[in-house]
Amino acid sequence: MTYQNQINVELTDIIAPAFYGVHWDIKKGKHTHYKLKGGRGSTKSSFTGVEIILGMMADSEANAVCFRRVGNTLQESVYEQLLWAIDALNVNHLWHASLTPLRLTYKPTGQRIAFRGMDDPNKAKSIKVRKGYFKYIWFEERAEMDGEEAERKVLQSLMRGGSKFIVFYTWNPPKSINSWVNQDVMIPRDDTLVHASTYLEVPKEWLGEQFLVEAEHLKKTKPQAYENEYLGKATGTGGQVFDNVTVRVIEDEEIERFDKVYHGLDFGYAADPLAYIKCYFDKTRRRLFIFGEVYQVKLSNTNAVKKIKQHNPLNRYVTADSEDIRTINEFNELGLRTIAAKKGPGSVEHGIKWLQDLEEIIIDPIRCPNAKREFTGYELEKDKNGNFKGSYPDKDNHAIDATRYALEEHMVFRKAKIGKRSKVGL
Repeated sequence: MTYQNQINVELTDIIAPAFYGVHWDIKKGKHTHYKLKGGRGSTKSSFTGVEIILGMMADSEANAVCFRRVGNTLQESVYEQLLWAIDALNVNHLWHASLTPLRLTYKPTGQRIAFRGMDDPNKAKSIKVRKGYFKYIWFEERAEMDGEEAERKVLQSLMRGGSKFIVFYTWNPPKSINSWVNQDVMIPRDDTLVHASTYLEVPKEWLGEQFLVEAEHLKKTKPQAYENEYLGKATGTGGQVFDNVTVRVIEDEEIERFDKVYHGLDFGYAADPLAYIKCYFDKTRRRLFIFGEVYQVKLSNTNAVKKIKQHNPLNRYVTADSEDIRTINEFNELGLRTIAAKKGPGSVEHGIKWLQDLEEIIIDPIRCPNAKREFTGYELEKDKNGNFKGSYPDKDNHAIDATRYALEEHMVFRKAKIGKRSKVGL
């Protein structure tokens, strides 16, 4: 008997409209990774539970394993969510639920759903099944995890021995753009579908009247909190420096039209990386395109010049941090035409404000992942009283500094122009 004969429920009665497209994407096998972010009540976790149960009943080789950061939170969250899916599909007579150990078993074939905490990602190596493989992997409340390295260790251990894998990630986006989960979804991958959902796309009767009352109250009284908690937006902590950044792939056809390209370089010191930036400035539309970078610690001058020349084959002038004239001279001796940035008092604040004033800073996340991370994550720091400090933090800003150096001639020109205009006004 196939699982279609065992299911007598209309899926539209248990899957919200926002997820219809994702459901068909999964059925057609279009992607491996499904990163489902959303606000409260978006039903992303309910959808994931239904898909795992349906998928296992359709494939006798498929098993599943579900993760949360702390193991003792599994029973009252993801385990209960899967039990809900089983009940909603009216197939509870086909599944056996165990609390010790925490496990769900599909009776006709013995397929299993295991549950583990991420407090030690290396424990994933010990998870075994007698039949089939772990086709489905679910990271619930992803924002609580310790980072992509922990996820990667789990996937390296589990994604073997099968022909097709489906990995679900579900979470509510944190406020800060600098959060690793918010940064992660900015980098496109061909095998990954990123999906955002909100409670507004869910039938009201599924949520209940009180849920809607609470959401509307927060919307009226604390709109920014509402956008983060209910709409799943990374609203920021209020200290974000650059709110004009767009992260997207810059196509080769666009780059071919760039008539003048600028190059900036911030030298690495000790544990700090060397950062080189390649960019184009559309002066008419005040749009900056960042589409090339070298970003590495412990990079010798010889290798740095070699890598930069790959981005700068015509050996155009590179404007570098003037603090280290000896290194600038050595770069010139190695064949890279390098000049010192003028800098001067107030140049950091002026340069950052100039960048803030641009209509748009467009960063290619594939070519420039570190520039993307720095510009989107650069935030003012707070003092002990919780107030934002007046100065810009001098950390995690190496690509930003390199960008300032690259465009210094435009910043100086604009400053002089403003000064002249003011004098005329007097």
